[in-house]
Parts: sequence; C-alpha cells; structure tokens
Amino acid sequence: MLLSLLLLLIAAPAFAADTEAGPAVGQAAPEFRLQDQKGEWHTLAEERGKWVVLYFYPKDFTPGCTTQVCAFRDDIIQLRKAGADVFGVSLDDVKSHAEFAQKYKVPFRLLSDADSSVAKNYGVLTAKLGVNYARRETFLIDPEGRIAKRYVDVDPKENSKQVLADLAALKKPKA
Repeated sequence: MLLSLLLLLIAAPAFAADTEAGPAVGQAAPEFRLQDQKGEWHTLAEERGKWVVLYFYPKDFTPGCTTQVCAFRDDIIQLRKAGADVFGVSLDDVKSHAEFAQKYKVPFRLLSDADSSVAKNYGVLTAKLGVNYARRETFLIDPEGRIAKRYVDVDPKENSKQVLADLAALKKPKA
C-alpha cells in the first residue's frame, strides 16, 4: 500500500500551485523587481520602450534549462538586433544563477524569483512532490509593457527561434 502511494506520487504530473492563469495576450505584463546573477536589481518598468523576452524555467543546471539558456545565448545578437532584451527567470537564488551564467557564458540577465511571487503573478508557479518551481513558459512583452505572445508548450531548443520569428512578424508594418 505504501509503495503504491509512493509510486503514485512520483509518477503524478505537476499541478498548478496557483489557480490563476496569468496574463493573456494584450494585457499588461505584471511588474517585477528582481535581482540578477550579479546581484543587480531590475524592473519591467525600466524596460519600457523595448521588447522584452521573459522566459521562465524550472531549475539551473538541469538538461532542458541548460539547452534553453544556451539557445538564447547563441541567438542573443539577433535578439538584440531585433530590439529585445532577454531575461531568464527561475526560483533559484542569485548564487546559483551566477554559477549557471558563468559556466554557460550567459550574456543576459538571469533573475532570481526566490519568493516565487513573479512566477505566481505570471501564472507559471507549479509544484511537484511539494517542491515549487516555475513552469517552462515564455512571454514576449511589447514596448508598451503588454503581453504580445505567450508560449506555453515550450521546446527549450526551439524557443529562441520562435521568439525571433514572432518578433519579426510583430514588428512588420500592418498593410
């Protein structure tokens, strides 16, 4: 009986720790104030006038998260040419982000949401076996601070390319 319960818990899918769905396309992106891997503070308000790629990921040094951070790293010049700033967000602390950024030569900010308030506000806070983490989702935020695109089923390897393609499409003049 105990073994069955344990197996059920281990195999159980993640469940949302918060019932809020997070911001929808067209809505204002929730504000944040978080520290990056260097201990510097950043807010969404400081990014007004720029496109912002805000991607949430579960945990530093895990395979999918490493793939995703390296993909954004490899595309950072194109993303910056497209006028976008990139921020990775997880519940890991500043020290973990510093080690992760150093090991993989990350040229953008990794933000520490240690109290999980930002993940909750964006509707990506989830838990498994009592451990909270940010679900892998990405938000493309327009220069006015509104959600332009939300990526829910994120492929860590392809996410940065999707964002680049969508940035190009969204910036095209409407006919």
